Amino acid sequence: MTTLSKDAPPLDDLAAQLPPGVLLREADAVEKYRRDWTRSEAAGMPVAVVRAETAEHVQTAVRWAAAHAVPIVPRGAGSGLSGGSCSVDGCLVVSTERMRTIEIDVPTRTAVVLPGALNVEVKRAAAEHGLWYPPDPSSFEICSIGGNVATNAGGLCCVKYGVTTDYVLGLDVVLADGSLVRLGGPRIKDVAGLSLLKLFVGSEGTLGIVTRAVLRLVPAQPPVATLVATFATVEAAAASVVAIGASTRASMMELMDQASVNAVEDHLPMGLDRSAGALLIAQSDSPGAARTAEIELMQRECEAHGATECFVTDDPQEGEMFAAARRAAFPAIERRGALMLEDVGVPVPLLPELLTGIAAIAERLDVEIPTVAHAGDGNTHPIIVYPRGDEAARERAAAAFAEVMHLAIGLGGTITGEHGIGRLKRDALPLQLGDDVMALTHRIKAALDPQGILNPGAGF
Repeated sequence: MTTLSKDAPPLDDLAAQLPPGVLLREADAVEKYRRDWTRSEAAGMPVAVVRAETAEHVQTAVRWAAAHAVPIVPRGAGSGLSGGSCSVDGCLVVSTERMRTIEIDVPTRTAVVLPGALNVEVKRAAAEHGLWYPPDPSSFEICSIGGNVATNAGGLCCVKYGVTTDYVLGLDVVLADGSLVRLGGPRIKDVAGLSLLKLFVGSEGTLGIVTRAVLRLVPAQPPVATLVATFATVEAAAASVVAIGASTRASMMELMDQASVNAVEDHLPMGLDRSAGALLIAQSDSPGAARTAEIELMQRECEAHGATECFVTDDPQEGEMFAAARRAAFPAIERRGALMLEDVGVPVPLLPELLTGIAAIAERLDVEIPTVAHAGDGNTHPIIVYPRGDEAARERAAAAFAEVMHLAIGLGGTITGEHGIGRLKRDALPLQLGDDVMALTHRIKAALDPQGILNPGAGF
């Protein structure tokens, strides 16, 4: 069994303050905590991993790191897509994977959740009481609530129901000096003091480590009707999205281009139309006759914008099959090669222009960019694919990665709608925010983390 360098900080001191099994020091075990889903080759080697079981363990780890000026990389399930939980050399990884408790309070319609609980586990716990936790990233079965809060995760339902921040009522956060603050609580309305709660949602572990969340729940989602429309081009599908959004509010509006459809069919055959230029998957969960009317309106708009085929179903299993196909896109495309994952968004009326621009970048730089999208809110996921081990192709992919972000900014959009900045998009952030906002951001960071030990290199 290999151990880490003897030049590492005094880990025996940290080990003495934690229960057996909480601190990992063996290199083979620590290796498993170096990277998130991006598989970044730039990830460094931690000195150790604290697999915290309580908020007190997190506080102990942070105080030790602060005393020895050791950088900290917080980590949840490791499913992040922007490198935000990839390690840096010499860091202490603080993993919350063991903090999994979920308590449902029916009278207040809230869930008190520790950060290691998976999104799907919260959904299931809520469903036992006829309640629903709407935020639903495509990785909802494997991503943790702590990671969702850190990146302000969205998902397939966010077009109607919003993103993580809309459901966070309270947080316990361990700050850079090891102190713990409790923000918010099980209250729907609360404007007492500055909105510090929202400051930590989406901060990617750069301002503090979440150790407890109070989440808002809503009544169970009504039955849904599903429309699947086939188009010759992504531009036609996107034009339909714009038209539908002007007159109704779908509960889901997802787009898959031809390359992503074929990747899913190769990976998990579902009978999708491989010849389609684009597939639009829309749902309505409005009550009763309104649901039928919304689906009919969506179908009319799709047909008016050139849909070659429309399929409608009220069967929940059929509807979920199409949603599952959309969720399978990332792992399916990963089978085709190494990936650089984008998360750019624009105002919905500019969605067709964004998709056209992405296709032009792919053609000019000779790279493959399958694209899926939470089309209803203008959030797209262009996925740049290149052969593993081909350095020239990797350089073209990196150029495309940068150009897609510049394209989104030029259209008045954003370089990330839900995955976060992480380490992969840090260089592009000033282009979107500008010097004044970046300076303010750094002032906030310096005030809360004067040593700069919390997730250095991530976010900004």
